[in-house]
Amino acid sequence: MSGTEEKFSLREVLVSFKSCLVDDDQDVLVEHYLKGWKGLVRFMNSLGTVFSFVSKDAVSKIQIMENYLSGEQGERYRTLQSMVEYELSSNLVDLNKRDNHPESGCRTILRLHRALRWLQLFLEKLRTSTEDSKTSNLCAEAYNDSLANYHPWIIRKTANLAFMVLPARNTFFEVMNVGTTEEVVDMLGEAMPYVSNVYDFTQELYSQHNLLDLP
Repeated sequence: MSGTEEKFSLREVLVSFKSCLVDDDQDVLVEHYLKGWKGLVRFMNSLGTVFSFVSKDAVSKIQIMENYLSGEQGERYRTLQSMVEYELSSNLVDLNKRDNHPESGCRTILRLHRALRWLQLFLEKLRTSTEDSKTSNLCAEAYNDSLANYHPWIIRKTANLAFMVLPARNTFFEVMNVGTTEEVVDMLGEAMPYVSNVYDFTQELYSQHNLLDLP
């Protein structure tokens, strides 16, 4: 991978999540969802190892989904709606305990979905923060309101300790490769509604099919 490919671009995340929603926002294209996630992984990695407890897991989940997309049943995984319908009708989801299908598409996306909620909350807090806001507090608040609910105590403790060494707000904004603070805030303002819409759609789809607590 060349350096240019690894560099995080907030615009890339905006475009990917904007491209996700189709059919009047009634479905999500998995390929663009994964592209958006790859951008978010680059964002986390550009800040050092502090987020590796999430980014490493996200990378493996993205890989699982890309394998489905390029596999024999790839067309069934083109959108979240078709994936859910296909896997449920074919009994490919472990609904009560991890069993024969520990890496089903439904479970894999759910793990990304939960982590997306944390990043969505954190980026929104960054967008509305002031110059003297402590990024460690913003990140911890976002984490404790979302992903922490699914993590064992030891990971929660490690995460909250890791957040304490997060760089200042202006460093975050530099990492986003957009320009001035105002330009970053503007682009976050443009990007976050798309991320929210994708999150809300996924939440609703999973809720309808009782998939929000997959083991």
